[in-house]
Amino acid sequence: MPMPKANPLVASLPSATPFVGPERLERQNGRPFKARLGANECNYGASPQAIAAMDRVAREEVWKYCDPEVWDLREALAAHLRVDMDEIVVGSGIDNLLGVTVRIFSDTGDAIVTSLGAYPTFNYHVAGYGRRLVTVPYRDDKEDLDALAGAARREKAKIVYLSNPDNPMGTWWSAGAIEAFIDALPEETLLILDEAYGELAPDTAIPRLDTSRANVVRMRTFSKAYGLAGLRVGYLIGPADLCLNYHKVRDHFGVNVMAQHGALAALSDQTWLAQVTTQFEAARKHIAAIGVANGLKPIVSATNFVTFDCGRDGEYAMRILQELNARDVFIRKPMAPGIDRCIRVSCGLPHELDYFGNALPEALKAAR
Repeated sequence: MPMPKANPLVASLPSATPFVGPERLERQNGRPFKARLGANECNYGASPQAIAAMDRVAREEVWKYCDPEVWDLREALAAHLRVDMDEIVVGSGIDNLLGVTVRIFSDTGDAIVTSLGAYPTFNYHVAGYGRRLVTVPYRDDKEDLDALAGAARREKAKIVYLSNPDNPMGTWWSAGAIEAFIDALPEETLLILDEAYGELAPDTAIPRLDTSRANVVRMRTFSKAYGLAGLRVGYLIGPADLCLNYHKVRDHFGVNVMAQHGALAALSDQTWLAQVTTQFEAARKHIAAIGVANGLKPIVSATNFVTFDCGRDGEYAMRILQELNARDVFIRKPMAPGIDRCIRVSCGLPHELDYFGNALPEALKAAR
């Protein structure tokens, strides 16, 4: 019996996820990693208050559907950020919000601009909705603001995607540079400013929240500094009239009851966040020192990872990654030309970084 056929767009897409998960590699290796340093998670865990809230929900409320308006969390975020509730949309991670944004603010064949080698999940949504991806290369290991703005004007782009601080390089632009970039974009072009690592960045990197800018949405997450990657809670801040469009098509029950309560409790524990931020800073220094001791050049980072220039080409960097994988260390690397010479190592617990430090010399020797 013939099977129903996917539409031509879906049929044309590769059957692949944007990332190879560490779980797949562990299945292939037949054993767990001893140092999970590739997914930019918060290995230090979540706030004890968030854990207690989730424990209570698991016992008392997990049988319920979630609040489809995500009211309490939006109210708390609005107070924390000093914006209006109607200027916040919560989704199941930034990834979900990226897909909904592409769906709402562009149409089939429209140009969407990003950097070559930037966050691949965004590209996944662009392809999945049949939009036209336009990329510009990194310059000096940073996203090229002038080139992005130029491409947006030339292509009459509906959307530009920019992360600040950046993934996968960990670099960042100042708030002033970002504001000038926004001014350089066409008014009809929407900027997605991904600030997933904003809590870890210097204050000078984060522009003042200004929801009067009609063509900007700022995206943030509880997956990084707050240590709740497994819950999938992200949010965006933007003009109320723009945010209204999200409620027309979003998955209203996508942020489950445990995720809502866990994120709310995590937000209330800013003391824990400050402690974790200090741990990330120490881990970045630890990782950088390991790389320098082994002849690798660390790129100064404002995130929860350190990217290393391995000094050769992409094939050499890939061999280092593979040799570390064989020694039970999970890392990732940029894949685009120009930045594929690098590997990227996430912050981890001290014993994980010590294990990485012991494995790296052997991996480098084998890679050479």
